[in-house]
Amino acid sequence: MAVMTPPLLHGFAPVVDERARVLILGSFPSAQSLVAQQYYANPRNAFWPIAGALFGFDPDAPYESRLTVLRSRGVALWDVLRSCRRAGSADSAIDPKSLVVNDFAGLFADYPGIAGVYFNGAKAAEMYRRLAQPDERIEFHRLPSSSPAHATRPGVKLAAWREMLRL
Repeated sequence: MAVMTPPLLHGFAPVVDERARVLILGSFPSAQSLVAQQYYANPRNAFWPIAGALFGFDPDAPYESRLTVLRSRGVALWDVLRSCRRAGSADSAIDPKSLVVNDFAGLFADYPGIAGVYFNGAKAAEMYRRLAQPDERIEFHRLPSSSPAHATRPGVKLAAWREMLRL
């Protein structure tokens, strides 16, 4: 009996413009995000409520409006992986032999104002450090994952994510 190999999945282009000072990196979009073609589309993911609280917008506003506010506040979004094979949405289900990392050298060259990278969870930080070439001029910080799979007491994630406001 043949084992089915999950299809090769492709992530999103970065949400970034010349005002970017901070880059938030996830590992790879969830299955719901890939279907919706939106970063953090799972309604149980805490990303949009956290970002809304930090940057002063309604987390239920239209997607493009939320992205506009992030860009206006100097925040860029992307993921560590450009593509991979994964069954489901869990980072633990990503096939380690299928990882293709995004072009961070190109991104940092195109957007030299990025001074800080904030990893949305331990897996994003671990994959970046293993697969990408860190840029010495940029600060790197790991934040608690906004994923619903990583539950914490209310307010704990938001308090940790306030670190981004430093830059």
